[in-house]
Amino acid sequence: MAAPAGPAPAAATPAPDIARHLEHLRVERKLAERTLTLYHDALLRLQRNAADATVDLRRVQVHHVRRWAAQLRGGGLSPRSIALVLSAWRGFYRWLGRDGLVELNPVEGVRAPKAAIPLPKALSVDQAVTLAEATPGDDVPDELAARDQCLVELLYGCGLRVGELVGLDVMAGAEAAGWIDTSDGLAHVFGKGSKRRSVPVGGPALQALAAWQRHRPALARGGETALFVNQRGTRMTAAQVRDRLKRRALQAGLPTHVHPHMLRHSFASHVLQSSGDLRAVQELLGHANIRTTQVYTKLDFQHLAKVYDAAHPRAKKG
Repeated sequence: MAAPAGPAPAAATPAPDIARHLEHLRVERKLAERTLTLYHDALLRLQRNAADATVDLRRVQVHHVRRWAAQLRGGGLSPRSIALVLSAWRGFYRWLGRDGLVELNPVEGVRAPKAAIPLPKALSVDQAVTLAEATPGDDVPDELAARDQCLVELLYGCGLRVGELVGLDVMAGAEAAGWIDTSDGLAHVFGKGSKRRSVPVGGPALQALAAWQRHRPALARGGETALFVNQRGTRMTAAQVRDRLKRRALQAGLPTHVHPHMLRHSFASHVLQSSGDLRAVQELLGHANIRTTQVYTKLDFQHLAKVYDAAHPRAKKG
């Protein structure tokens, strides 16, 4: 659900049509309380706009909605919040239309402004190497140090999602969600959309895996199939991986909060910078649509722009 659409305009009580619609959303649609509150505020905003324009709610036209949407934008509301408001209004008029109370839905063709797609945050190559080669503190037992090293190498070296990482088992099998074939140097994982894919595992990751497997028996419970286990000897959770990664980043002195998906972004960005092969990166990440992968071309352009600014004589300001 998008962020709240700012404070709702003042209104004494919802108009009868709005009150009935909200009850329909609560009882029949069974919307969550938070969602109901957001829709309630958005519909009160609609009511106030209609009152200011001296137009009945059932007689609102497309030009009214376009003007009100523009006013929301002019008032500083984010595109996501405007989209939420328009969604609430659109649903209200769709509901009125089913009962024949309006002839057309005045919100049906009105869209919120496009929100800027935030670029994924990635580490630089130097930062990623620093994280992978970080020396753990003296208070970290050898088995945890080996495990955490392996976590970093697989996240950054293979571009795995954290769910794919914690789903890895020690051995292949019918019940295994994923495993690493050390003889072939491939990680076989079960990703989004219930799709399996195989990702190459580099030399440093294989070395880290071998070191962890030597220490794993000291932590793992008997019969535990998970490759990565916590201090209780059971399969690590995604939250535990995030915590260990955060600790390691702090110990390495990295200036940014590091999380597992940042290492996946770093993997994709660095492979693309080196190869320029977008299709290969798509396959490695397991993206169903190339458009999902194309965001990394923007990261690559940012990298090239920094190189240009630093190196080209005409880029230097006088």
